[in-house]
Amino acid sequence: MNTYEVAVLYHPSLEIDLDKAESRVKKIIESNGGKITKTDNWGKRKLAYPIKKEDFAVYVFYTVEAPADAPAKIEQTFNITDEIIRFLVTRPDLKAMAKAEVLKAEKVKKAGERSEEESNSEESSSEE
Repeated sequence: MNTYEVAVLYHPSLEIDLDKAESRVKKIIESNGGKITKTDNWGKRKLAYPIKKEDFAVYVFYTVEAPADAPAKIEQTFNITDEIIRFLVTRPDLKAMAKAEVLKAEKVKKAGERSEEESNSEESSSEE
């Protein structure tokens, strides 16, 4: 099983009733042997350029575990799905993601140390 990231741009009129369209996408992925491990809904956002005469779309990102032949089948089905105006299936760079997580953890640690130093300096200045 390989890990894939699937970005789906839904038609903006589906913002209110996105459940039906999402269940259809999940069914497509699962019928091709995939399993959705994470869903990230960004909501309705403005597009950089009009797509199918639409200026907005509902952005939803999925992390999927699927066999190697599944992305081609998923893409074929997404091409004929009316609710989807654009999609992208990619393999994430796992090494880069791990490196980003380490950097993020270091950044949080440094921020915590700085806030701790600031609170200590405030306490010493208030004592004077």
